[in-house]
Amino acid sequence: MKRSILFFLSLVCTVLAFDLQGRVQWNEHCSGAAELGQAKVVLDNGLRKGSITQDGTFTIPDVPPGIYILSVIAHDHVFEKLRVDVLETDTLPEVHPYVPGTPLSSSTAVSLPYPIQMSAVHRLNFYTEREGFNLVGMFKNPMMMMMLFGGGLVFAMPYIMKNLDPEALQTLEKRQATISSIQSSIHSGDLKSGISALMQMGDEDANAATGKPQTESKPSGSSLKQRSGRNKKR
Repeated sequence: MKRSILFFLSLVCTVLAFDLQGRVQWNEHCSGAAELGQAKVVLDNGLRKGSITQDGTFTIPDVPPGIYILSVIAHDHVFEKLRVDVLETDTLPEVHPYVPGTPLSSSTAVSLPYPIQMSAVHRLNFYTEREGFNLVGMFKNPMMMMMLFGGGLVFAMPYIMKNLDPEALQTLEKRQATISSIQSSIHSGDLKSGISALMQMGDEDANAATGKPQTESKPSGSSLKQRSGRNKKR
């Protein structure tokens, strides 16, 4: 009795099952079976599968009624995915475009013909060509720009120093000498001399900013009297 029931159920499943048939359309992304290589057509990520022949046809046998996502697994190519509705009636399966991530419960009014037609939409490229020498890209490098600026400054410095005002040049040389003395004092450990030189340079900058000239020591009254006495003796 059990054997008869199992036989009847298997017969019913066989009657309701359907063989999905289709073809891979060759295009500019995939020109033939030799370029495609070993590839398979699968339902729901491998629940049922079929092989692709040399002419591009494929068959997935014994597909029970239900809603499936049909895709092609290939090493070097990306194919479009389709939604296939296998009905319980004797009608042909319904084929619709499928966007990954959308729920299967949502219906679409766009229908595709049966037998199924699939085509590659992109070819994967695992190798990138080595770029040649790019002169413009080299000069866009920040390090190269800094080197060029430094080199230009080295060559332009003599002309800048030559065209400077003598007083400004003297002030610049004096400032450089003061900075070098401060650095040498700090390196030698004489912080007191370095700090005093730094404060002196700050005072000079303040006087230059306010426009006050440096005050010179005036002679005292006794020295003036001595000079006048000497002049009288003469």
